[in-house]
Amino acid sequence: MKIMILSRKKDLYSTRRLLEAAEERGHSVRAIDYLRCIINITNTNPKILYGSQELNGVDAVIPRIGASNTFYGTAVVRQFELMNIYAVNRSQAIARSRDKLRCLQTLAKAGLGLPVTGCAHSTKDVGGLIDIAGGAPLVVKLLEGTQGIGVVLAETRKAAESVIEAFRGLDANIIVQEFVKEAAGCDIRCFVVGDEVIASMERKAADGEFRSNIHRGGSGHRVEITEEERFMAVRAAQVMGLEVAGVDILRSKNGPVIMEVNSSPGLEGIEKTTKINVAGKIIEHIERRAEEKRTESDPL
Repeated sequence: MKIMILSRKKDLYSTRRLLEAAEERGHSVRAIDYLRCIINITNTNPKILYGSQELNGVDAVIPRIGASNTFYGTAVVRQFELMNIYAVNRSQAIARSRDKLRCLQTLAKAGLGLPVTGCAHSTKDVGGLIDIAGGAPLVVKLLEGTQGIGVVLAETRKAAESVIEAFRGLDANIIVQEFVKEAAGCDIRCFVVGDEVIASMERKAADGEFRSNIHRGGSGHRVEITEEERFMAVRAAQVMGLEVAGVDILRSKNGPVIMEVNSSPGLEGIEKTTKINVAGKIIEHIERRAEEKRTESDPL
């Protein structure tokens, strides 16, 4: 197979591991910077150029689209789709997961457990928004934030009012969520490929920090997840339309709740913590899906 990885940098751990895993399984694989792709939009023969070179003969695409480049990144993925090339995560699914508010609304519609969440545009009734989340302490999140950036724990009602008013004063879109104190700064990252959780780890926040992100100094540990957590993670990925996803779950007093669904989950933390060849499992999934696609298009 000829596999294309859409990534800004070849030397990123996740990109490098996917390149290695594809090569180990005998595939022709290449990583390209999707921001350098030129899209030729036509109703007869859609094309993608990389510099002056036309990208053709591609069997599968692995999108590793950064949050700050979602608009053009998803446009490139969509162009591959127009060329009838299989994308592990489709453009619409990536865009849907990046919109945190839409993501939560979609998960809620599917009946999946979530932290109590509120959203408002106006600052005229900040008190009502705080009350929706059950009062302080609560968490205020920028809808455009990633890797824990733009996530603030407001421990008092006055602090919550100040943070919300400050963000809205900058015309930033936010949500407020209940603070799940019993999680004790821990969450569970479930790595979903296809219809199964292939690896999971517990992430614990550093001392003095409530955000468990590895990028913010959090640590990872192997963890056994329950059948309910496994079902929730797989169902969340399916609802979002993602074949590869990182689903973050908190263990609350009312049962597991989903915090976030990530369409470009990092491989470094999960592989080093669990010792599972996650990159290899992604490539195996691509092989199965490519075979299914060939069978569908060429029935006996």
